[in-house]
Amino acid sequence: MHEKILVVDDNKDILFNLKILLEKRGYEVLTSMSGDQALKTLSTLKEPPEVIISDIKMPNMDGYEFFKAVSTHSQWNQIPFLFLTAKSTTEDIRLGKMLGVDDYITKPFNEEDLIASISGKITRKQKSELINNKVKDLLNFYQIEMQPSITEEDQLPFCLLVVFWDDIEGPVLKKSHPSEKSCHISINRISQQLFHAATTIYGHDKITRAEGVLLNIENIKKRGYLFFDAFPDKKERFGEKQFMLSVIAPSITYLDSLKIREIFKEISEKIKNKKVWEIENYWMRILRILSTGSPLLKTP
Repeated sequence: MHEKILVVDDNKDILFNLKILLEKRGYEVLTSMSGDQALKTLSTLKEPPEVIISDIKMPNMDGYEFFKAVSTHSQWNQIPFLFLTAKSTTEDIRLGKMLGVDDYITKPFNEEDLIASISGKITRKQKSELINNKVKDLLNFYQIEMQPSITEEDQLPFCLLVVFWDDIEGPVLKKSHPSEKSCHISINRISQQLFHAATTIYGHDKITRAEGVLLNIENIKKRGYLFFDAFPDKKERFGEKQFMLSVIAPSITYLDSLKIREIFKEISEKIKNKKVWEIENYWMRILRILSTGSPLLKTP
């Protein structure tokens, strides 16, 4: 089965050439000439495309408006989104990145760079699906489910976790906010299984190059975003101390994950440089990201 890509551009020649280029590489290509047409195309698909590539300057609905519509839609907001555009000023690129698009490629473009970007996004998506399945199996094995020990009103909207790998004990939960009771889930056990699942798919030698993983944790009806990093440590079996930062929440969109990744990079640098940091402060920053446009998360 060929991976499906949706290409949106109001220039017929560019659309035709991109379709030919991508089909030669084995992709199934759907095309639209404006954002509103693309939304109609998406609404007719049983399965969403693996990647969306869109121009910015288009009639009726431009690329920015189209991206906003996709990123706020519950069934489409996990699709990697690339801008392919002639708008190449520093301000244009900065705006695209501020919006949270996954990549910004300017015209004229290098074919190999475009294919490499698409391939990387699809590979990451496929590995996320493998980890999803592994997490589901592990949580089923350990019979980890929701723990209705507190009322819904008493629950805090998401959990921020910091997990370190230990050569003897395996994954060890080092920090969390809020407490396990307020998170309403067995965060200690779940954090261990999330780390185990990711290392099973990526391998310990490549886990810190995972660039973040967005998951559907079906067993507990939540979503998770995982970010892996490490710092040199000769005492460790792998020559480095590996750790995982994670958010577990009712809803995390693909756009949310890109913004959270930037915060996790900041936390990661502090961990690697052994600087003091307050987990509650970062929890509040992530809450502001997740609460924007989400009826499931409300800022206290």
